[in-house]
Amino acid sequence: MTYDVDIAVIGGGPAGLAAADSAKKAGVKNILILERDFRLGGILNQCIHNGFGLHTFKEELTGPEYADRYIKKIREDGVDYMLDTMVTDLKLNDDGSKTVTAMNRTEGIIKVNAKAVILSMGCRERARGSMNTPGFRGAGIYSAGTAQLFVNINGKMPGRQVVIVGSGDIGLIMARRMTLEGAKVKMVVEIMPHSGGLKRNIVQCLQDFGIPLRLSHTVTDIRGGKRVEGVVVSRVDDDLRPVEGSEEYVECDTVLYSVGLIPENEITLKMGAKLDERTNAPLVGDDLQIDSSGVFACGNVLHVHDIVDHVTEEAVNAGENAASFVLYGKVSKGAKGLVESAEKNVYVPGVDEDKMTCVRCPNGCLLSVEKGTDGTLKVTGNLCPRGEAYAVSEFTAPMRTLTTTVRVKNGTTKALPVKTSADIPKEKLLECIRALTDVEVAAPKRTGDIIVKNIADTGSDIIATGSVDNV
Repeated sequence: MTYDVDIAVIGGGPAGLAAADSAKKAGVKNILILERDFRLGGILNQCIHNGFGLHTFKEELTGPEYADRYIKKIREDGVDYMLDTMVTDLKLNDDGSKTVTAMNRTEGIIKVNAKAVILSMGCRERARGSMNTPGFRGAGIYSAGTAQLFVNINGKMPGRQVVIVGSGDIGLIMARRMTLEGAKVKMVVEIMPHSGGLKRNIVQCLQDFGIPLRLSHTVTDIRGGKRVEGVVVSRVDDDLRPVEGSEEYVECDTVLYSVGLIPENEITLKMGAKLDERTNAPLVGDDLQIDSSGVFACGNVLHVHDIVDHVTEEAVNAGENAASFVLYGKVSKGAKGLVESAEKNVYVPGVDEDKMTCVRCPNGCLLSVEKGTDGTLKVTGNLCPRGEAYAVSEFTAPMRTLTTTVRVKNGTTKALPVKTSADIPKEKLLECIRALTDVEVAAPKRTGDIIVKNIADTGSDIIATGSVDNV
């Protein structure tokens, strides 16, 4: 089967969706998204936690909710897409066109001839092998993202006694998720002297649950039989080498690795593009185009972003530029270029504990709160009014949004992502989780459906943040 389109978008995650929507709004009529999963949304579907959309939609959303906003845009735009379709090749033709080769179970081998191509394949996790950790390799060793898939999509727990290696955002988020699901997270160990994750995740995922963060430490041995039984954790020196005599044995049945992400660029190599050896990403101009070829790259396939809102902003640029290439034969002079990742707000042990870290936006402002003799609270360090409101709430009655899943009967997935419709008292989180233990819903369900009313007498309902269809 052969298709002729104006723009082919490889990858239907947040970057691909935003790029396709942008190109459609710029005037390109014939766009086709090729997505290897059985649904659009990419990695956002398993990122059930909140914190997305503060820049793009000016409100805090979960990953599935953020994806749903763009999926609705795509459908309203009339953009075509193929699911369960794996792209295997990308070829630049002598006449300037591009041919994408893909395959699926329905049509077999597919050829897509396009005037322009947008690469938005995302990234993958570094494998445990890249860490060269000595020791046994039994059951119970996973990447943090794989564990996230097991819990949030398949409704399966990978283990009960957990050590997490690496303090990237996925690892921090999984520390909280595993805790809420009843596991004991013994510690998060980080080889660097600072965390690799955002401050807001240090606060909400570790500090809220008393999970230790061991900086300048790493796992130096994995022990067990058929399954992991424990690990040896050692302190490292300034050269990141284990310090002899610092070894500590930690009993556990599961080790999760959160040690970085790599842009997914095998298809990029197929077209003959050069990759930056430092980032494993293609070299692009300010217009996000590879060698004036009509092939554009955006999102985590280009460089790993800290927040999805920046992926979206970059993808919008790529979509506009690809549309200009198709409609006018060149990218307009005013084209926007690369969107840089957010600057990391590095967590500094021994300093940040003395202040409150705001989690209302990615700024991660360090707040100080002083109580006056008249009982009023004075907040300093905030860059916006939300920081002051957050500090007052944290000082008097801390509130949190609960994000979790409930079991699904006869659905395309085994778990449905849900959240509280409003913030609840922090001390009520585990009580609400227990109240959801035996809840099972029947497919279909849609984003916004009420699953449980007034959960644990908090005044907040449990609502669906994603959709699930019948099998």
